[in-house]
Amino acid sequence: MITEKAPGKLYIAGEYAVLEQNCPAILVAVNQFVRVSITESKTTTGLIHSKQYSQDSIHWVRQGSKMVIDNRDNPFEYILSAISFTESYCLEQGIDLTVYDLHINSDLDSADGKKYGLGSSAAVTVATVKAILRFYGVKISNELVYKLSAISHYSVQGNGSAGDIAASVYGGWLAYQTFDKRWLKSELKTKTLSQVVNEAWPGLKIELLTPPENMKLMIGWSQKPASTSQLVDETNANKVALNNEYKNFLIKSRECVLKMVEGFENKDIETIQEQIRVNRHLLQHFAKINHIAIEIPRLTDLISIAEKYGGAAKTSGAGNGDCGIVIANTKCNTEALENEWKENGILPLNFRVHQITFSH
Repeated sequence: MITEKAPGKLYIAGEYAVLEQNCPAILVAVNQFVRVSITESKTTTGLIHSKQYSQDSIHWVRQGSKMVIDNRDNPFEYILSAISFTESYCLEQGIDLTVYDLHINSDLDSADGKKYGLGSSAAVTVATVKAILRFYGVKISNELVYKLSAISHYSVQGNGSAGDIAASVYGGWLAYQTFDKRWLKSELKTKTLSQVVNEAWPGLKIELLTPPENMKLMIGWSQKPASTSQLVDETNANKVALNNEYKNFLIKSRECVLKMVEGFENKDIETIQEQIRVNRHLLQHFAKINHIAIEIPRLTDLISIAEKYGGAAKTSGAGNGDCGIVIANTKCNTEALENEWKENGILPLNFRVHQITFSH
């Protein structure tokens, strides 16, 4: 049996702007995982089973090199997309496909099944791609896993930056810039998957960051799940009308994140904290002009409490629920902060940053 895992992620800065070319974001991988196990099937029917969706196992058969599913409506779109693209890539490498069982288990939701907002669809995509490549004996590199996962994820979601995919593949703290989506679409129409995966992707930048030694990342969960793709759709629809406002937001977000990256390079926690606060205000303004709720009252409480104890805080990801993050230094009384969070219905999540040691 082969088991692969991929960590969840949190956005630290650069949300919404990261959807555009040349607009960096900072993300971090956290030590909560999706695990995918793959074993050769003993029969001609394969099984895809997830602990999280235990009532819905999918059975499938092979017809030629196609995987044919025998139940229509399933919560497994990302897994199926990852299988489809990864197997296409394997076929292009001259590999014979067989039938197997996949078992998926995730820590990325709370015990009662609520999403934390850690990017579970990205993590399950990455873990599935890795498991299938290993199963078929294909040499794995971060870049190959990232690109196959990004294509798989994007073909289902249709929007997003794939920053969460990068965090799940590379781990740790990273600065990220998305690739040109239109370019990718046209390449996939005219070229083989192997060709597309081996090309340089215009705009894509992934850079690992080393955090300052005494910097502490704190995570608070609002206990209200949110839908990223819905929020992204809403703001995408507004781009044209907000032309100048939107361009201004992108310029300022880029400036803010680049200063934050410098803070990492110079081991300067204060600069990082300062830019966290700048990014919060940019996102508040962005929410206002788009008439969306990014910082719901529970997240505003989370931030105000953190600031009271000297932490720099903001929403993480698309907002409207999910998590808030705090960048704290040694002076910050984290215990008192977390206690006050709990009194206000905010759940401290005791996750650590997950580093991946892996070939490039």
